[in-house]
Amino acid sequence: MSYKLKGHILIALVCFLLGLMLVAQFRSTQKSGSAMTSLQRIQELTTELKTVMDEREKLREELAEMRKRLEEYEDSAANVSQVTEAMKRELEKARIAAGLVEGTGPGIVITLNDSNLPKQAGEDPNLFLIHDEDILKVVNELFAAGAEAVSVNNQRIIATSEIRCVGPTIMINSVRMAPPFVIQAIGNPENLESSLRMRGGIIESLQVFGIQVSIKKQDKIIMPAYAGPIKFEYFKPVKAGE
Repeated sequence: MSYKLKGHILIALVCFLLGLMLVAQFRSTQKSGSAMTSLQRIQELTTELKTVMDEREKLREELAEMRKRLEEYEDSAANVSQVTEAMKRELEKARIAAGLVEGTGPGIVITLNDSNLPKQAGEDPNLFLIHDEDILKVVNELFAAGAEAVSVNNQRIIATSEIRCVGPTIMINSVRMAPPFVIQAIGNPENLESSLRMRGGIIESLQVFGIQVSIKKQDKIIMPAYAGPIKFEYFKPVKAGE
C-alpha cells in the first residue's frame, strides 16, 4: 500500500472520529438542562457583533480625522516650503544687489593710467595724474548707463564704498591703490562704452591731459564679490506700522 493511500485512509479515519465526537457532544448538550440554548447564544453573538461594529465605526472616524490632520500638515508644510523658497530667492537678489555675490557676464574693461606727456614749465603736474574724482566720475557714468556691477582693481563697488585720495594713492574699500586702475563693468557693452565716449564726456576730458585710457569689450567678465566689512551703527530699518 502506498504512502499516499495510507494518508487518505488516516485522514478519513480522523474525520470519522471527529464526527462521532461532534454528534456525542451535540446529544450531550441537548440532554443537559443547564446547557446554553441556541437563542441565548445568538443573543450573545448579536451583542458582541454590535460592540465590534461600534468599535469599528469609531476607528473609522478616528482614521478619517487623522487623514484630515495629515492633509492639513502636508498643506502647511507645502506652504512653508513655498514661503521658504520665495525668501531664499529674495535673499539671493538682495545679496546680488548688495555686491556680496561673485558673478559673471558681458561688459567692458577700462584701464586708466597717468599721462606720459612731457610736462611744460609752470604746468601743474596734478593735471596729468589720475585722481579719485576721475575714477568716481567713470564709475558713476557706468552705473548711469546701466552697469549691474562695477569693480576697481578687483574691489567691488557697493553703496558704502569710498573712493578718495590718500596722499599719492587712492583708497577704495580701505585698500590703497596706485595706477594703473582697471575698472570692470558688467552690462550692455555697447551702451557702457558709448556713454563713456560721448562728446564732452569723462573720457574726452581725461584725454585732454594725456591720461591713458583703454576700453575693451568682453563677452565674459568675472566680477568679484565685496569682501570687506559691512557695519551699520546708526541706520535702523523702520518696522511696519511705526
